[in-house]
Amino acid sequence: MDWTAIWLTFRLAGYTTLILLVLGLPVAYWLSATRFRGRFLIDAVVALPIILPPTVIGFYILWSLGPRSPIGRFYESLTGGTLPFSFLGILIGSVVFNLPFAVRPFTASLAMVDRRLVEASWCLGVSRFNTFRRVIIPLAWPGILTGLVLTFAHTVGEFGVVLMVGGNIPAVTRTISIVIYDDVQALDYSAAHQTSLALLTFAFIALCLTYALGRRVLPI
Repeated sequence: MDWTAIWLTFRLAGYTTLILLVLGLPVAYWLSATRFRGRFLIDAVVALPIILPPTVIGFYILWSLGPRSPIGRFYESLTGGTLPFSFLGILIGSVVFNLPFAVRPFTASLAMVDRRLVEASWCLGVSRFNTFRRVIIPLAWPGILTGLVLTFAHTVGEFGVVLMVGGNIPAVTRTISIVIYDDVQALDYSAAHQTSLALLTFAFIALCLTYALGRRVLPI
């Protein structure tokens, strides 16, 4: 097996999961508590990566990060490099692609927290931030952990977005799924089977953990 690709994949999954924990929790909390009538629009935007082909998402990420885009030009002026075909580029793509796999479980779990407990904390003079940290997070933790496991596992198996945004550069953007694709293209079915079996085992364990945790939250 290609251990460099395995390390790169798990590093990508770890960074993606951490970023979505930081960015996804505030979004999920707002979705779980807001009475905004246009919430369905935000829900739809968050859920888009579930139904859109990875190639479509990858194309628009590539277009928005390319050297002719404002973001791409700004990044190039700072670093002299480009975001497409770099680890940072596939990390951005991975965060966008995995957004619903983090936010939806987060939202379902946060919505189940008894509002009376939250309001009681406010009445006792606890700030909103400390209430969120000391009351809401502990009560919603099983759903939050479910989202983290799903995000990590889904990132490990990414193919389309990574290939579109990052290409196939060893030690930079070449992940496990791309290694399997290359092995099949080279008719090296033995190597493809070995890597695929390892990925299948990992996915099964991740799903078992997700369903075990998900028994305490709403279905995702």
